[in-house]
Amino acid sequence: MDTLPFLPIIVGTDMNAYNMAISFHEAYGIKPILVGKEPLSFTAMSNITETIELRSGLADSAQFASILTEIAGKYRTPGKTLLLIGTNDLYVRLIIENASVLKEHFVFNYINEDLMNQLQVKANFYKLCKEHGIETPTTFFYDCRSGKPFEEQMMYPVIIKPSNGIKYNLNKFAGQQKVYKVENPQELKQVIDTIIGSGYDDELIIQDFIPGDDTYMWDSVIYASSKGKTQLVTFAQVVLQEHTVTAIGNYTALITRYDKEMMVKLQNFLEAVGYTGFANFDLKYDERDGKFKVFEVNIRQGRSSYYVTALGHNMASCFVDDLIYHVEKPVTYLNEDFLFTVVPKIVLKKFVDNKAVQRDIKELLKKGKYGNPLFYKKDTHLKRKLYLFARQINYYKKYKNNQW
Repeated sequence: MDTLPFLPIIVGTDMNAYNMAISFHEAYGIKPILVGKEPLSFTAMSNITETIELRSGLADSAQFASILTEIAGKYRTPGKTLLLIGTNDLYVRLIIENASVLKEHFVFNYINEDLMNQLQVKANFYKLCKEHGIETPTTFFYDCRSGKPFEEQMMYPVIIKPSNGIKYNLNKFAGQQKVYKVENPQELKQVIDTIIGSGYDDELIIQDFIPGDDTYMWDSVIYASSKGKTQLVTFAQVVLQEHTVTAIGNYTALITRYDKEMMVKLQNFLEAVGYTGFANFDLKYDERDGKFKVFEVNIRQGRSSYYVTALGHNMASCFVDDLIYHVEKPVTYLNEDFLFTVVPKIVLKKFVDNKAVQRDIKELLKKGKYGNPLFYKKDTHLKRKLYLFARQINYYKKYKNNQW
């Protein structure tokens, strides 16, 4: 471990941080340093993280750069480059906003602030998609500061979600949901009024609800090197997503697929805008017109992106080969079958209605082509095993009691 010319510093303590930590451990036998604002069970009960540096002010934009500068001072060693990786939207945004200061201490691969705002503000993102021939759902943007009622004619049900997720999460309120599905104009007005009442003063996305269960959702992970060269493109069908209102949109199981045309389309879009780093697209297949519609792109690896590592394209190595060893790689369009899951097999068997997907699940389980990163074999922390066992039982209850 000491002979490696780098040390990973992972910002975050959640499931995504754990997936990145085990990716480093798997590839290099190294225990990364984690920086977080609070201990979370995924990483606190683990013996493959070296140290977890907790700083309560980490999420505060005024403190972020100085906290990371202090961490850099603590771990700076001659001959070792500090490799910085963010694991949620807020931390990645703060790394990008403070890039000029942080570049003095760390190496990282993220886009610039201007492109981040183009991609993260949904009105800008959908405009970009249109320019580059990427389909999106029929969408209206409602400005919460306008004081006017929403009067566009829509087919119900419709989806309502904040355009600015970070700002929305700063205003906690009772009954707050990540995404709302409403059945009529009265319900729509009620949700808008509640969100405005919470203090949220940005735009809301009001969007056509594309029919279809979880298996109509799709996922794509792309890595573009710091020189802007695409090195990896994946495509996967969602099997299940979280069904609790606060976690909708977090995928709990998916199967890797191959659709060259769509993969190249997403790659071309990112190359056209000058993208670098990991990107994670959320899409849904619309059987009404036979097209994939893109909802958003996360400017980082997602918490379900671990299937990339499981299929031999280790996420940690993507960063290391690029930023430390400067390896040029030709683009790989991933074409291997794999079932990624963080839920137990009983949940997959009981709560997936799509017969074709159910057949694929059985086949992949039989062939042993599946994996759950939370049960990483080299993480032998006993308390963690008990925690995971309880979590698996809880997952069954969650799906039984929550229908999205």
